[in-house]
Amino acid sequence: MRYLEFFIFGLIFGIILTKSQVISWFRVHKMFTFQETHMYLVIGSAVITAAIAIQILKLFNIKSLSGDPIDFSGKPYTKGVIIGGLLFGVGWSITGACPGPIFAQIGSGAWPALFTFAGALLGAFFYGLLKPRLPH
Repeated sequence: MRYLEFFIFGLIFGIILTKSQVISWFRVHKMFTFQETHMYLVIGSAVITAAIAIQILKLFNIKSLSGDPIDFSGKPYTKGVIIGGLLFGVGWSITGACPGPIFAQIGSGAWPALFTFAGALLGAFFYGLLKPRLPH
């Protein structure tokens, strides 16, 4: 039954991604070439929503689903974070997708997203393989 809840939540999230056009390669391309503000406005509204949600979580001392306290401490910036962020941005600009929208792209019939999905799986595999030797 729990998997059904996750599936329904993912389905709704995919519909929202599709309707807001954030799964469009053209929208992502226009964002990275500074041709339109659509994606910046969507991302900005997500940041504002998350900031408000975090303040509510802190204010009411809300615990995680498992009952553990939520840790809001920041993580230090390291060379690995900077390199990983740059690789993520380059991959996003080339494929037009970060991990969440890949599934929405596939679900909407954008079959080239299967290559993006395969690349994400390979990237995760190689990260796991090379993790001990990478800067963290």
